[in-house]
Amino acid sequence: MQIDFHHGVTYIVARLAGFDHDEANIIAYCAQYVDDASNSGLIRFNNGALFRRMSSAHKLLDYRNFKQLASHHVWIPFHFLPGNGGLPAGQNPEGKFIQKLICYPNSYVAQEMLRECINNRDHPHGLHRLGITMHVYGDTWAHQGFAGVTHQVNEAKLILDDRGNPDLIKTEKINKYFRKNLLERMANAFMSEAFPIGHGAVLGNPDKPYLKWGYINGFNQIIKRDNAKDFLEAAEQMYKWMQRYRLGDTQADVPGLPVRDKKLIADKLENIIDKSGKKRHRVWLNSILEGEFSFGKAEVTYVAKGKGSWKYEALKTEKEKDESGEIYSYDANFLNSNWKLFHDALFSHHFYIIHVLLPKYGICIV
Repeated sequence: MQIDFHHGVTYIVARLAGFDHDEANIIAYCAQYVDDASNSGLIRFNNGALFRRMSSAHKLLDYRNFKQLASHHVWIPFHFLPGNGGLPAGQNPEGKFIQKLICYPNSYVAQEMLRECINNRDHPHGLHRLGITMHVYGDTWAHQGFAGVTHQVNEAKLILDDRGNPDLIKTEKINKYFRKNLLERMANAFMSEAFPIGHGAVLGNPDKPYLKWGYINGFNQIIKRDNAKDFLEAAEQMYKWMQRYRLGDTQADVPGLPVRDKKLIADKLENIIDKSGKKRHRVWLNSILEGEFSFGKAEVTYVAKGKGSWKYEALKTEKEKDESGEIYSYDANFLNSNWKLFHDALFSHHFYIIHVLLPKYGICIV
């Protein structure tokens, strides 16, 4: 999923679920910032204070640092949550260990992740963690069938069109992309390794809501995808879990999306067809500004870095990439800043997924 869904649709779903504008802003900002928090390490302040932040993203398709790109400590907890074959804890899917790591929509693993988030909603970073969790949860639909490790399951031997026929033009475009952007930087010997990282071999196809497409994976299985249908189901389930969060009840029987709003979301997922996620995002934000949804008009913005961003508010820096050894001016408001609370939530989420949740399903990736 891209910024149009992670930020725009998440804000809409949060408002429909009963969160007010400011709360929904926090949830939606965090859901998108998971894809933009690419710096990690120690922050040093001029008064001697220290703060350690972590990254939840690598630059998309940045093959200049192959080892960093392949880091399962980023891909697995934040983007490709293992699905255990759709089975509950204590059961194992048939086949090898990789079958446990493949992302599965609305899996038992994902639902346990959501319950943990709700059970910790009273923490200062509760809403921030909800936003992070909504990102990971939504991606279980977009990234289904792929794994956050280097493996042949992520290969795409042939791209298919919406009728299941070979899409030779798109396949060749992807091949040309990799030849241009990868082979210039790497020896030919690494080609087979670079394809099977996440869904790199099919580029952005899983993340564009309007696409109907398919591919033949590394196991020679024909996979058919209808992104608009999958993304609408993700929005529906996110709406239900956000209601449970507000109630503080992980088992609450809650309704689905309001009929009119659901129809509007479905129509936009299918018919906003610009290839640029940022351009699609602007369409969603304009719809919110014009009051097309039942919660009324609202002005929503998102700035990842620089002035107007959470990071700027916390550290007063406009830099895209932090410099080693930099000293920041400390402000007493830092401890309550959204940027700091987002990173607190990242650490909580990461620790729980890696050290508590996945081991319950027989998955060890430490």
